[in-house]
Amino acid sequence: MNKARRKLVSEAFDLVGKAKGILEDVKSAEQEAYDNLPESFQNGGRGEEMQECIEMIEEGFNLLDDAASVIEQI
Repeated sequence: MNKARRKLVSEAFDLVGKAKGILEDVKSAEQEAYDNLPESFQNGGRGEEMQECIEMIEEGFNLLDDAASVIEQI
C-alpha cells in the first residue's frame, strides 16, 4: 500500500475513534437521563424506549470497536 492510501486508512481509523467517543458520550447522557426518571417512567414506554436506544448505541460502539481493530491491522 502506498503512502497516500496508508494516510487515508489512518484517517479512517481516527474517524472511527471519534465516532466511538461520540457514541460513548451520547450513551452516557441517555443513561443519566434514564437514571433520573422516576421509577414509574423507567418501567413505562418511555423508559423502555430509552433502554432500547442505549442498547443500540452499545451495539454500534462494539461494531465500531471491531472495525477499529481490523483497520489497525492494515
